Amino acid sequence: MRDALQYLDPTVLAKLSNLELLARFVVEGFLVGLHKSPFHGFSVEFSSYRPYIQGDDPRHIDWKLWARTDELFLKLFIEETNLRAHILLDTSASMGYAARDGVSKYKYGVFLGAALAHLMVLQKDAVGVATFDTEIRHYLPPRARFDHLLHVLKVLDQVEVGEQTGFASGLDALAERIRKRGLIVVISDLFDEPEAIMDVLKHFRHSGHEVIVFQVLTPDEVELPFTGQIEFEDLETGERLLTLPESVQDRYVEVFGAHQRWLRKECANSLIDFVPIRTDQSLAVALMGYLIKRRKAQ
Repeated sequence: MRDALQYLDPTVLAKLSNLELLARFVVEGFLVGLHKSPFHGFSVEFSSYRPYIQGDDPRHIDWKLWARTDELFLKLFIEETNLRAHILLDTSASMGYAARDGVSKYKYGVFLGAALAHLMVLQKDAVGVATFDTEIRHYLPPRARFDHLLHVLKVLDQVEVGEQTGFASGLDALAERIRKRGLIVVISDLFDEPEAIMDVLKHFRHSGHEVIVFQVLTPDEVELPFTGQIEFEDLETGERLLTLPESVQDRYVEVFGAHQRWLRKECANSLIDFVPIRTDQSLAVALMGYLIKRRKAQ
């Protein structure tokens, strides 16, 4: 593919209308950037053995091995040894914000979710998806098939920003619903009460899941670069504020930095991977964060 690396740039991705093609381009571009694919061939279905446990399906017992060793072992296959991953995309109203000449946070989240899903299926991980604001809007359980990937991409392609943020109310029910341990991938700007955010993330951890959080922000929200008299509008409440950004910029950056440090510390204490990412950054930053987490979880 000619200059595949360009498809890691979110402003280039925004020009593509086919999400399946976009996801493929992103992943192929990412692999070009790595220079060496981390994936193994897909021709070998059998993976390994484990001792038989009462209640296991006897159809998977290796009887030839039993004849040699007088011990019962089960054959494990790829789908049993790889991850079950859930991609949870925040579609609350605040995710609709876009910096000048940039993509919105939710659109960046769609790109990232699609690329992650494609990458996971390439690795023969099972992937599912959920979108949420104050409640779960869509949910597809994980599967490790390419035809299922198309269903995941269809959900992401139909995403629209919705209600006010309700991080805890949107995800607590899902934390109860997902019983099998796996990898939880949260894509959100984390615009909610910090304690509520951590409570639901810890809920997933207490259920035995690995958790990685991609906090998607625009450069504006990180730097507050505006000049002159500006009227700000809260996308979720409609509240407006007229101010001179230069007069509050230093204090804003200080408070924002303290908030980020708190989130990073709390996530580290709970063994949650916290990956802040800006909408003007290459998706390679997020994909590498995922691969690092993937290897930790194996």
